[in-house]
Amino acid sequence: MHAFDILGDPVRRRILELLADGEQAAGAVSEVVRAEFGISPPAVSQHLRVLRESGFVTVRPDGTRRLYAVEAAPLQEVDIWLERFRQFWSQRLDALTTELARGKRERRDENTAGTPGSPSGTESVTEEDT
Repeated sequence: MHAFDILGDPVRRRILELLADGEQAAGAVSEVVRAEFGISPPAVSQHLRVLRESGFVTVRPDGTRRLYAVEAAPLQEVDIWLERFRQFWSQRLDALTTELARGKRERRDENTAGTPGSPSGTESVTEEDT
């Protein structure tokens, strides 16, 4: 199964998000997923099995519990595949960063305008002042 087939399912993506915070017991993962998606425990187990068989997660026994953890390799493969497309959003993010800096600079300049002693500040004189 292709990585995007695995990641295309919102339940499996959520499981990976939960495991991104660290190793977790199957019961804890199942509890969260069942509450959020309203699916049965066997359905959660099926999603965990798909993730395990596709290499996205590893499992290790710990007494009566099964602890799941994210496996980095398949995600690295996805990242490598996405690399050729990253230019499309990187340029936009760079432009956004520039615009945010420009807006911050303009707000700072507006706030210092009219302040005596500021380089760009000028005091305005109104009819009431004269």
